[in-house]
Amino acid sequence: MSSHAGGDALLVHTASLHTANVEENASHLIEKISPPEDPWACPELKDTGTPWTDLDTKRKALRGTWAFTRIILIFTSLYFFICSLDFLGSAFRLLGGKTAGRVFQDSELIRNPVCGVMIGLLSTVLVQSSSTTTSIVVSMVAADILTVKLSIPIIMGANIGTSVTNTLVSMGEITHRNDFRRAFAGATVHDMFNWLSVIVLLPLEVATDYLYRLTGTIVENMRLETSQDANKDLLKAVTKPFTELIIQIDSKKIGLIAKEGDKDYSLLKTCCLSKTTTTTNETGYNFTETDCLKKCTHLFVDSGLTDSVIGTIMLIASLILLCVCLFAIVKLLNSLLQGNIRKFIKKFINYNFPGKAAYFTGYIAILIGMGFTILLQSSSIFTSTLTPLVGIGVVSIDRMYPLSIGSNIGTTTTGILAALATDTQNGTRQLQNSLRIAMCHLFFNLSAICLWYPIPFMRFPIRMSKFLGNTTAKYRWFALFYLLMAFFLLPLAVFGLSQAGWEILTAVGTTFLCLILSICIINILQMKRPQWLPKKLRDWKFLPIYFRSLEPLDRLFKHMFGFCKVCHHHHHHHHHEEEEKMAGNAEEKESSML
Repeated sequence: MSSHAGGDALLVHTASLHTANVEENASHLIEKISPPEDPWACPELKDTGTPWTDLDTKRKALRGTWAFTRIILIFTSLYFFICSLDFLGSAFRLLGGKTAGRVFQDSELIRNPVCGVMIGLLSTVLVQSSSTTTSIVVSMVAADILTVKLSIPIIMGANIGTSVTNTLVSMGEITHRNDFRRAFAGATVHDMFNWLSVIVLLPLEVATDYLYRLTGTIVENMRLETSQDANKDLLKAVTKPFTELIIQIDSKKIGLIAKEGDKDYSLLKTCCLSKTTTTTNETGYNFTETDCLKKCTHLFVDSGLTDSVIGTIMLIASLILLCVCLFAIVKLLNSLLQGNIRKFIKKFINYNFPGKAAYFTGYIAILIGMGFTILLQSSSIFTSTLTPLVGIGVVSIDRMYPLSIGSNIGTTTTGILAALATDTQNGTRQLQNSLRIAMCHLFFNLSAICLWYPIPFMRFPIRMSKFLGNTTAKYRWFALFYLLMAFFLLPLAVFGLSQAGWEILTAVGTTFLCLILSICIINILQMKRPQWLPKKLRDWKFLPIYFRSLEPLDRLFKHMFGFCKVCHHHHHHHHHEEEEKMAGNAEEKESSML
């Protein structure tokens, strides 16, 4: 009996082991055939806290108080985040405002439309405000220093330069791989839209003058009146009480430098209220005197420091404040928006109309982006505030795209308001010209939206930004490389080539664009129709590795900056290894889409 019992026990044990092995093999099989997790999907956070209904009165009061405190802290962090963007703009104006002003003087450069685009881009990057660049251009057109036709490429370049701020803000997420992937893509979707729009519409404008002719027809049929109080800024009324205690910049002097390049003005504002009187001497000569009635009281007014030193101090301080506020906003939002709250907000922001009406949801988002930008008078602030929300997964890339292009329309109101404030004492011709260039800015953005939004297949900026997001998630240093290349090195290279003559610039530019177009076409054929290509061109393995991969550069940067754990993609934690696999899957998917 005992031997039978022992045999039965052995059979039961063997059967249980066999069952366990079958279950383990089945689980491995399920893992292999299950689709990889989408890194672009907005993450879900499980609410691990005690349900509200299970709390007693005291704990409910504590939870409610803590939630209210976090909401106050979020709005406080957001306020100082916006102030930090204002300080960043002031720093760039002090460091680069004079250079930007003098660049506008070089009429030979401006006559080249490609150089005009780069001037607008660099000027906007230097002063951190497309509104400032647009206002300078509008005032110079009104003063007959620039013609409307020469100003159109500058306005196009300003459109590109305004997207540098939210690209900088996205780098605050660099320590979190997937958050950085989403944040960087959410920021660069604006860049890609602006770059593609200029690449297509600038040659069209040079060939046909369609913006110049269209706005000319519209302005000629308008009854124009000026309004000196037209330019109102809602956001400044909120942030001014704090920012003016720290620093005040006179942006009008950038325009004066552009008009009178011989004089060296300090951009630091020292007199907040002045009175100008015109008197006539005995010989009948009129001369003007300006008396300061109220001196400014900001922190740097009597410091004795130069504009460059103050600009450097403000740049460092503003970047520190921006990073601290961004960190606080992200952490507080992650803490507050958990479980059902996050689900509700995500559903509300990313909601689509039912059925066939879903197509029109994006147009409502464009109107919302336009409306908020008109209220804030800054597309940079609007898109920079949304960028962390894209990073933590509250706003999707597909929703960020229409909101960003809507802000492009909203920011054109600044130029229109500046044009409406043009002096008409000598007739309305100056007002017509300044309003015409402001309308060119508006219709350029409307043309770009018609090109890259209505047809879903044509929404290339989304796919391109996701490709950049995947690349930066794998190689963190690529974000800084992209920033320097797109907003500094490329414009400077164009300037260098333009000095050799427009023929050289055209030849190099055409060759470069043809090369990029050829690579894109071959990539698409490799994915979709490889049989159409010669055997050697069905992949890029015939090229040296440094022509087809970022791995050699990555190894170089790791060797140079081995101490920086966030600068490259190798991490020792298993979680990051899983994310590496996700990145690879995402990159393959994006490559096939491109």
